[in-house]
Amino acid sequence: MSFPTEVPGSGYEIVVFENKFPSFRQAPPEPAVDGTDIMSVKPARGVCEVVLYTDRHHTTFADLDTSHITNLIEVWTDRYNELGALDYIDYVLIFENKGDAVGVTLHHPHGQIYAFPFIPPIPEKELESSSEYMKATGKCLLCDVLSFELDDRRRIVAENPGFVAVVPFYARYPYEIHVIPRCHKSALPDLDTGERQWLAKMLKTVTCGYDHLFGFSFPYMMIMHQAPTSQGDFGHYHFHIEFYPPYRTATKLKYLGGCESGGGTFINDTLPEETAEKLRAAVGRGFSAGALLPNSCAVVGKGERGGGAGGSG
Repeated sequence: MSFPTEVPGSGYEIVVFENKFPSFRQAPPEPAVDGTDIMSVKPARGVCEVVLYTDRHHTTFADLDTSHITNLIEVWTDRYNELGALDYIDYVLIFENKGDAVGVTLHHPHGQIYAFPFIPPIPEKELESSSEYMKATGKCLLCDVLSFELDDRRRIVAENPGFVAVVPFYARYPYEIHVIPRCHKSALPDLDTGERQWLAKMLKTVTCGYDHLFGFSFPYMMIMHQAPTSQGDFGHYHFHIEFYPPYRTATKLKYLGGCESGGGTFINDTLPEETAEKLRAAVGRGFSAGALLPNSCAVVGKGERGGGAGGSG
């Protein structure tokens, strides 16, 4: 039996198409209800796209080789540029939801892109904090955070010449990882060819490490935090990628309770220094299993310099 598909052929490397059930549309219908002075409404104008990572159905992001991931980064960059150039788009959010535990219904390896007509609340708050820190200190907030982490070293999971993966001091999920470029970059288009290759290796390292943490394909949400595409000076903002895995042990999920959902305050009963140590060991098991090949890395920080865990396909 055959079914209609957005994919023109059975063999492909990467495919992008508009979501059949989008939250935003380029030509949206009028709102279903009338707005009021205190409850305004607008047409949901924007773009929602699906990105199929590969034509191999029974695989995951972690199974992709780094050259393929580098091509995927080029695709993400192209979509950021093209969607961001639309005059009604202010923010391009690139993300992946992986696994049943985060509500995924399509199990083919894929991610999504939402092009918003506004800046979503979390990036907006980050931009506000970054701007205020720059005005107060003349420095980048995340550059200083990264420098702190490189000096402390206890929360670093992996590193290579272009990127550092760390369980942040302020982690909300037990095995949350942030992937941060060493050089100040505001969005994917700012990365040069070498940096895109190092990013591909780091994403391979992190996702393989996750799979070796508890010995199963690890669910997560991967979110890219980039500068808006709307008019404005966002040079103070530092691009990074955040991973939110729902598992807190091999058999228990991290649920958002009243304090998190109602109060906006996350309760994390683990220490990031301890979970980072476990993740470093998981990355090491990925190396020994042949999933990754080590690279020599030079740490760029104010304090200790030494090797770290990188990855190449």
